[in-house]
Amino acid sequence: MKVRLTFTAMVSAALLLSACASKPLPPDWQANAFAALKGFSSAYLSGNTRLADFELARAKLEISSTGRADLLARAELTRCAVRVASLEFDNCAGYQPLAQDARAAEQAYAAYLTGRWTGLDPALLPVQHRALVLNAVASQAASNPPNPAAATSALGSMEDPLARLVAAGVLLQSSHLTPADIVVATETASAQGWRRPLLAWLGLQRQRAIEAGDHDAAARLQRRIDLVLQVPPTIQ
Repeated sequence: MKVRLTFTAMVSAALLLSACASKPLPPDWQANAFAALKGFSSAYLSGNTRLADFELARAKLEISSTGRADLLARAELTRCAVRVASLEFDNCAGYQPLAQDARAAEQAYAAYLTGRWTGLDPALLPVQHRALVLNAVASQAASNPPNPAAATSALGSMEDPLARLVAAGVLLQSSHLTPADIVVATETASAQGWRRPLLAWLGLQRQRAIEAGDHDAAARLQRRIDLVLQVPPTIQ
């Protein structure tokens, strides 16, 4: 079975040991924290803010019992990643108080999520995100100005939909996003039924259509937005 090495998978590996019959069961906090982080991501992407806040608080409570700031930093970066996927940029505010105790991998991922790619070592990133940074660096070295298409060539090849949305949000922050990338992100959120990022990406598409004077496209996108909002939203 192919393993998808997203940052969420890194968190999972850190928090949840293999459940092999020949090994002791992991401590309860690990299983509880993993389940809570998974519940947080699902609830946040679906637009259920109240449930997402509850699940994140539950995960942080379990992790805090270890006294390990690096694991709390990973949990906060999971939160930051799903917000980036939904075009909600806050400089990973929950992670910042923990940054001084974070390890190199967490520091690199935080820099990646906030679009600070200068001096970033791609080898420290989750494997699915490395190609984006490598392509951007290569493009910047070869082109003046850089070629955004070369920087984003890895986006469509990402198999994990959440990693794809996170990468698209990162590309927007780092000014490497192309119109084709916006379509990929929008349809990724649509296929997964993730209400929060879908509304964000549809809104971005509509804004750019208006700026380009394409009123037909803007009206079509508004109809999609209205369709998503037919169910009373819980997004806050």
